[in-house]
Amino acid sequence: MICTLRPSFVITLLIAMMFALGGCGGSEQASEEQGSSSGQESASSGPITNSENAPSAPEAAEWPQPSKEPAGEVVDIGDEPEGVVVDPETGLVAVALWQSSRLALIDINSREVVQNVELPGSARHLSLAGPGGPVLVPVETADTFAQVSLPEGEVTSKTSVGDAPHNAAAAPNGRIFVVNEAASTISVIENDSEIDRIEAPLTPGGVAVTSDGLVGVVGVRGLDLEIYDASSLKAQVIAGAGKGPTHVKVGPEDRFYVVDTRGDAILVYEANPEPEQVGNISLPGTPYGIDVDPERGQLWVTLTAENQVVQLALEGDTLRELARYPTVRQPNSVAVDPDSGRVFITGSLSGELQILKPS
Repeated sequence: MICTLRPSFVITLLIAMMFALGGCGGSEQASEEQGSSSGQESASSGPITNSENAPSAPEAAEWPQPSKEPAGEVVDIGDEPEGVVVDPETGLVAVALWQSSRLALIDINSREVVQNVELPGSARHLSLAGPGGPVLVPVETADTFAQVSLPEGEVTSKTSVGDAPHNAAAAPNGRIFVVNEAASTISVIENDSEIDRIEAPLTPGGVAVTSDGLVGVVGVRGLDLEIYDASSLKAQVIAGAGKGPTHVKVGPEDRFYVVDTRGDAILVYEANPEPEQVGNISLPGTPYGIDVDPERGQLWVTLTAENQVVQLALEGDTLRELARYPTVRQPNSVAVDPDSGRVFITGSLSGELQILKPS
């Protein structure tokens, strides 16, 4: 992630170069500050709003060589694959290819690339508006939010948003929330237009929405989780989110699961009646990519310092480790097919897509 505004083309190029390193800040800083935190300790008693006083952004680990062969099957797709989402309704896996500014659509069963969609710039994270698509694509290097239809693979809309759009999530009311990382804002999209742009936690990185319309946004440098109402856009609460959070997902019973990358932990938050942290699990190894399998009640988290992916059982407020699998190099993103349970992991440095079927 990037923590600097981009007033010129030169700065844009610098940002693209920094993003290509595959993370959310300075990896050396992250490595120095990693510890064995259980996730209970917060680096601040309240949100950090002044960028001059904020810590550097956490980042994925610094590309260690895998020590074991990746589990399952590995497909070579090249071009620095980053975000990945699975749509069982169309039988497609969408992968953002950073280097070539494309979206690869891959058949779930044949593992073949069936289409390459040209994007207006490079994208990092992907999500789905719902079953059957469209794919939500924050195009970071073009300050644009795009939507790509499935299975056609057509760019159906392009909307100008804030600086460095990094992640997006769709709400039940039809609105889409795009976090603009460099600008620390949130673009609210409705009917393919930006209807509002609101203040976000400092350097927003992750965003997720509950079934009843609560929008959780992680402040990567603000070290917080801020909750918004999808309809009124009012911020409900700000909660500390560890030593260096990066990403967030919503699981069963509308709990938020936050990856504390610098703190080596996963933090669990209740959204209702009052948002609060209710659990955590220590997960050394620089956790980074995350996805939820709602059908099996499981959470999948990549460990970029170990080239591993961890399978966790969701048990109320607690998490229980089930298994670990060796991955491709630099596993920045993971996605689960809820129908089959197959797991898809991008190896950003190796240019590969890993497919594993857990026991």
